[in-house]
Amino acid sequence: MRYFLELSYKGTSYNGWQRQPDAPSVQQTIEMALSTLLRSAVEIVGAGRTDTGVHAAYYVAHFDTEREIADGKKFSYHLNALLPPDIAVRNVKRVPDQAHARFDAREREYTYHILPYKEPFRTETTWQYYVPLDMERMNEAAALLMRYDDFTTFSKLHSNNRTSICKIYAAEWRRSGDELLFTVRADRFLRNMVRSIVGTLVDVGRGKMSVEAFRGAIESLDRSRASSSAPAQGLFLSDIRYPEEVFRKTWK
Repeated sequence: MRYFLELSYKGTSYNGWQRQPDAPSVQQTIEMALSTLLRSAVEIVGAGRTDTGVHAAYYVAHFDTEREIADGKKFSYHLNALLPPDIAVRNVKRVPDQAHARFDAREREYTYHILPYKEPFRTETTWQYYVPLDMERMNEAAALLMRYDDFTTFSKLHSNNRTSICKIYAAEWRRSGDELLFTVRADRFLRNMVRSIVGTLVDVGRGKMSVEAFRGAIESLDRSRASSSAPAQGLFLSDIRYPEEVFRKTWK
């Protein structure tokens, strides 16, 4: 039987989502807790990778077990008791046996958080950036992202991507209280892509790069034309969307 896990995690203490031979990962930590609870070895498959220090406000993974889980909320309660405070499982739900947390995902959404002042209690979840930014210019540049589909410019060098083609459905900056938030939604993302886009858009916002230069950087397919990547701690995977026949999200 196959089950989907809905969860969230703070990535500060982990070397990313993916299991590592000599460093803590979110995947390995959950697998250990699941194996203890189910009393058999369990491997989980996540919706995608997040890098070291990146967080997930919403994440989905699947696992297989011969044991029926009748009450997902109750099972989540017991699983959370075995997990550290920075990983929280919200629900466990039975899905069709062929459902796949990664391959069936149709859209993923990331949100980047910038705080324009020093705040010691949020150093691990925001980029504290003190230079004034022109949000209108950044949104003018961000809108260009939806006109293109090859994002080689914003991909990590030597990451062995099979393709650099992505379809971006939404990309927008907005203010929420004191924070400046960038939300981007696409069918897929390249490794380091969002952080590279954010770093380059921030250079547009501070006047270091023009909107036309941002367009030229996209069209160049040249990583050297992009700016330095934004720090990992401000980035959150914020949503994952599936066809309703595969999985319907149970919490927001």
